Order: sequence, then structure tokens, then C-alpha cells
Amino acid sequence: MRGSRRFRTNVAAAGAALLLCAGALTGCETAGPAATKPKPTPRPTPVWDRTPASVAAVGDSITRAFDACAVLADCPEVSWATGTDTAVNSLALRLLGAEGVADRSWNLARTGARMAELPGQMTRAGARKPELVTVMMGANDACRDRVELMTPVEEFRADFEAALAALRRTAPKAQVYVSSVPDLKRLWSQGKDNPMGRQVWKLGICASMLADAEDLSASADRRRSLVRDRVVAYNTVLEEVCANDRRCRYDGGAVFGFRFDGRQLSPWDWFHPSRNGQARLAEIAHRQVTAPEPPA
Repeated sequence: MRGSRRFRTNVAAAGAALLLCAGALTGCETAGPAATKPKPTPRPTPVWDRTPASVAAVGDSITRAFDACAVLADCPEVSWATGTDTAVNSLALRLLGAEGVADRSWNLARTGARMAELPGQMTRAGARKPELVTVMMGANDACRDRVELMTPVEEFRADFEAALAALRRTAPKAQVYVSSVPDLKRLWSQGKDNPMGRQVWKLGICASMLADAEDLSASADRRRSLVRDRVVAYNTVLEEVCANDRRCRYDGGAVFGFRFDGRQLSPWDWFHPSRNGQARLAEIAHRQVTAPEPPA
């Protein structure tokens, strides 16, 4: 009898459970663990910040805006990277505003610098703890008195790797925007027919490319092509090394491919960017820095 009562009790309990399930809005099971909804996969946080709050610029005469305002003189106020001139509308001015440029941007470039100097510049930049570092370096490595003196590609690579390593030691989360080296042969083709430009070039500006500007012989063309090929190799190095750093962006060859004309070249040397040219470099940089991060 006791076994019969236990059997009837179990049957009644099972029936009550079935009635409860039938009245529920969602299905239920009489056995096994309760059903759980899958958790949504969190979206990865983008590594690249499109609105950095401080900018340090490293590089050479282009970032110092050499010959943009006066002959044979730096003019950092019109620099594409950190300048304050509203007509140029530098990268830092676009990102930080006028007050931010004064307080949170630093131009550490030096006219005449080559890639071997970049590790030291990066060390000084890292000490400022910037959120973004701009790099435009390499033209002087190709612009030498003779083609034979151009910086070897592997040496250029080692120095650029050392520069990024130097930055990471002091500012591991700083973002880096790397500009390609301009097409020096394009600059020669734009200035070679200007009498003033040719006279200034005779002072020794980028002799490997600009010497004997009116010489159109096969040997002169080979010399200029060697310089251009070296610049292409430098840009390949910049792209490859930058690709190994998740907080580094290369411009994809945008500056190398930009077709500078007479308006964008200094009226004093027909080689360095003018105010207009600096403004175009600022546009390119801003477009690259604020572009959305590509999907993984």
C-alpha cells in the first residue's frame, strides 16, 4: 500500500508539471538543464583613435616648412603637421583646434635630417606622451651629392625599426602616421623649366636628382631614375615596417602619388612645398588619420 501511495503521488506531481508547462508562454522540458540564450559576441574595440588629443611631428625640412615663407628659412607656423596658419589648416589644427595646437602639439623635425636621426627624434617625441606622432622622413636619404651616397635600403629599414622601437619604450600606445616620401623626380620635372629654380638648385639642393637640371641625356635620366627607384624602395620599407605595428598607419603612397605643380612648390627653390603644398599635405594626412579602421 505504501508503494501504491508513492506511485500515485509521483503521477500526480508529473501531471501538475505538464499542466504548468502547457500554460507557459515558452516551452519547457521536464528533464535536463534549462535552455539558455547564447551570449552576443562583443565587438572588438578599435585600436586606432580617429580623434587623438595631442600631436608630435618628427621628420625633416618638409615638416619644418623650409622655404615656404622666406628663402632658406624654416617656417613651422605653416607646417602641414603642426602649423598654426589657418590658410594651411594643419593636421594638428584640424584635430585639436587653435588652443590645442598651442598646448598639445610639438614640431621636433629638423631641416636636413635623415632616417638615421629618427630614433633620437622619436625618443624626444615619446617623452611628450603624444597620442599621435606624424613621420615624414626619407627625402634627404635620397637627396645626396651623388647617387652613390644615398642611404642603403637595409640601413634605412634598420633605422626606421629602431625609431619605432624607441617610441614604444616611452609611449607604447602612441599612434603613428607615416607619410610616404614624395616623388623627387616629379619635383624635378615641375621645376626644371623655371630659371630661378635652376639657379637655386645649383647651390646643391638634392644634387643626386636636381644637378644639371637641363641635361636630358640618357645618362642623366638613368641617374634620376636610380634616385626615384631608391625612393620607391624606401616607401616599401615604410609600409612593411609600419604594418608590423598595430598602432601605425602608412599613407598608402598618397604623398608619393600627389602631383605637385607650380602652385604647391616654393617660389624660392621650386622643390620644397609652398604654403599651398603644405595645405595639400595637411589634407592628405587628415584624410588618412580620420579614416575608419578597416574590418579585420
